This record gives sequence, C-alpha cells and structure tokens, in this order.
Amino acid sequence: MVKITYFVHGTTTDNEKEISSGWSDVELSPLGVKQSVDLKEQTKDMHFDVVFCSDLQRAHNSAKLAWEGVYTIIPDARLRECNYGTLNGAASAVVEPMQEEECITKPFPKARATRMLRRGWPTS
Repeated sequence: MVKITYFVHGTTTDNEKEISSGWSDVELSPLGVKQSVDLKEQTKDMHFDVVFCSDLQRAHNSAKLAWEGVYTIIPDARLRECNYGTLNGAASAVVEPMQEEECITKPFPKARATRMLRRGWPTS
C-alpha cells in the first residue's frame, strides 16, 4: 500500500503581501524558514521513504530545511501549484475568487490547463 503525506511549503514573501505566486519563483520569508525548520521537529517520529516537492524554491527550500540529510528530496516541476497564467504574482484578492469559481473548469488567462495534473488520476 502506498501512503502519501502532504505538507505545504512555508510562508513566502508573496504570502505576506497577499500575492498569489502561482508559478512565480518566490522565496520563503523568515517566518517560512522558521516553519520549515519547525517541521523537522514536528515530523521527527514519522518515517518517509522519499520526499517529493515542486521545483520552485519555496517548496524545495522548505523540504531541504525540514529533511535534508534525512531523506532523499526529489524536486519535480509537475508538482507545482496552480499556474495563474498572466495572473502569476497578482493580488490574492483578484486570483482567489477566480480559483474558487470560474477557473475550476477552465484555465486562468494564458495558463496551461490544470487538467493535465489529473491525467490518469480519478476525478471523482
């Protein structure tokens, strides 16, 4: 049996400015660095065979701060969060309502369809 445990990356500089990064490659804020370091302690009694993360620095650095030297970390571009197209790096007040409503069934402006992420995975 395969068991997948999911963690989010630490807080970014964009998160603190209420910006939806999408595929913009932004760094962790000092808070995000602390959250990632704290995750190492919070997961010390857990075991993982491997850690997969997005190739964007916020995810890769979060994984390295938490588990470098403990587990193999494999960054993969296919694990990036939503591509907001021309809205990568736009205000969250603009992006988040679209994410919850109209862009569930169609891509963001000038973004590749997010349906590609579901290829081969059950959708129901």
